[in-house]
Amino acid sequence: MKRKSGLFVAGIALVAASMACRMNETPAAQVKDAEIGAKLKSKLASDINASTITDISINVTNGVVTLSGQVKNSENKEKAEQIAHNVDGVGKVNNEIQVATATP
Repeated sequence: MKRKSGLFVAGIALVAASMACRMNETPAAQVKDAEIGAKLKSKLASDINASTITDISINVTNGVVTLSGQVKNSENKEKAEQIAHNVDGVGKVNNEIQVATATP
């Protein structure tokens, strides 16, 4: 009985681990996407503002960049998108960044 429950737990762990992997990308594509993300973070930090980068989330899959989060103004939103378009390897940019509304 203990052996069966151990196998069951091992099976669940294997399924969970495989779900964590991006199955729609090769390992080489995952490395390339990670490089694109690192370059983009660096450019955003230097060109916009180092504190702004903490407000922007970057996801790269198959060369498609998705930007999300919240910034203080529309200029930062537009600049982040322009910077992303200019990073080598980026095929498309989805800009889902929200502009914070002023509170009275």
